[in-house]
Amino acid sequence: MPFAAALARHTDQNPHAPAFHMEGRVFTFRELALCAGQLVSAFGKLTVDARSENALPGTTRLIALEIGNHPLFTAAFLAATSGGHCVALIDPHLPEATRAAMREQLRPDIVVCADGDGLLLGAPLAGNDKAFIAGSGDNTSPLVIGADEEPFLVVFTSGTTGMPKAIVRDRGSWRRSLKTGQDFFGIGSDTRTFAPGPLAHGLTLYALAETLVAGAEFIGMAHFDAARASEIIKSLEVRRLVLVPTMLRRLCASSSVLTSVQKITVAGAKLTPADRAAAAATFPLADIVEYYGASELGFISVAGPGDTASATAVGRAFPGVGLIVLDESERPLPAGETGTIFVDSDLIASGYIGAGDGAGLRRVGKLATVGDLGFLNADGTLHLVGRSGGMVLSGGNNIYPQEVEATLAGHVDVHAAFVLGLDHPDLGSELVAVIEPNAGAIDRAALARHLDIHLPRYKHPRRIWLCRALPMTQSGKVAAGTLKQWIVDGHDALEPFV
Repeated sequence: MPFAAALARHTDQNPHAPAFHMEGRVFTFRELALCAGQLVSAFGKLTVDARSENALPGTTRLIALEIGNHPLFTAAFLAATSGGHCVALIDPHLPEATRAAMREQLRPDIVVCADGDGLLLGAPLAGNDKAFIAGSGDNTSPLVIGADEEPFLVVFTSGTTGMPKAIVRDRGSWRRSLKTGQDFFGIGSDTRTFAPGPLAHGLTLYALAETLVAGAEFIGMAHFDAARASEIIKSLEVRRLVLVPTMLRRLCASSSVLTSVQKITVAGAKLTPADRAAAAATFPLADIVEYYGASELGFISVAGPGDTASATAVGRAFPGVGLIVLDESERPLPAGETGTIFVDSDLIASGYIGAGDGAGLRRVGKLATVGDLGFLNADGTLHLVGRSGGMVLSGGNNIYPQEVEATLAGHVDVHAAFVLGLDHPDLGSELVAVIEPNAGAIDRAALARHLDIHLPRYKHPRRIWLCRALPMTQSGKVAAGTLKQWIVDGHDALEPFV
């Protein structure tokens, strides 16, 4: 269902029901609709006499939100995706030079920034700007339902050159995805959802969208803190969590038993057996579902408790998605043979803005891929052995860090692991790892036996460091650049292990 139609229905049927909760500020569906309508009106006044020169084709107005997890995010998002508008999400935690390059590429008609409790709306081409406070004006404009083929969302994903790539989605792909997801995940109006990650990133943004469309309450955090998150879950009786594995680990480590949570949705990386055990102890009444996807492709596969026994298994095809593995000549491979993972899906993004960097989304007929490598079992289980662009060539051997990370994380003493390649004068690249241990010490001999059982010798990290807490990005992923710099600098956060 379109956002505008869903919001209108919930506003009509349950106007005083809570819709969006952020840092103690709660918007009911009626208040959210009113604030979004005021922003639509403000956007129109800023650009009424301006010619659009944004990077999108046609006459669509492009509105960049650079506000992070702000209490007015949802109202701004709804207004910026009203019919005839397309929203671009820029993470305000990125370096200013990167954000400036993003704005230069997009040439948005309006840029929205945080301004205390309110927002600052700027129209660069028109030379206009306006401060906005919720409820400060009487002028409102209705949210408009746009056509399926209209662009409505631009998100950024990492590029091989270091510059994030802008991915464009049309309304139809998300509407189909939301309908399928609501049925599959069983989201209803009582599914109060807590997603503490950045709203500028796909996992949390999608959780917000599916929760609002279902008529339920969405709860977010300005910045993730495990102890505060635990209190939120307990005090607000959260029923569903949507988060990355790192956040779930931190939450389990700092929480007592929490019985209100019935569903946990995880994406971004694979849960280890230790993660699942910890989650079962902390959230004993919760069903855990993991999914593997990509910003360009949407949902790819989904896994329940019995689908992830192998370190590389990521479940079976998401409903409505077809999976096939092709070789370098784009021919189908039999079960068990590794190649490039392609999907047949109507959830695929429209493409990139600009020329791109030669990597990422690629189409073969109606199939699409982002270059991830894996294989299918005879029973349809997908195994992911390497992310696109992540291969390490060491001593003439192709090694995919994700496979090694999954194996390390499967050891009882390992909480999490990050594997990478460092330049080496003889091998080309040297495979190394940083491990975040569980509470106790790691037995070197036991870890070596574990690696011997699961990996050939050439896939064993030649050097390993211990790190009591892996550095994380705002989205809850390992901060690879920081770790690399720590290794180069000999940072005291890293303890040599092997």
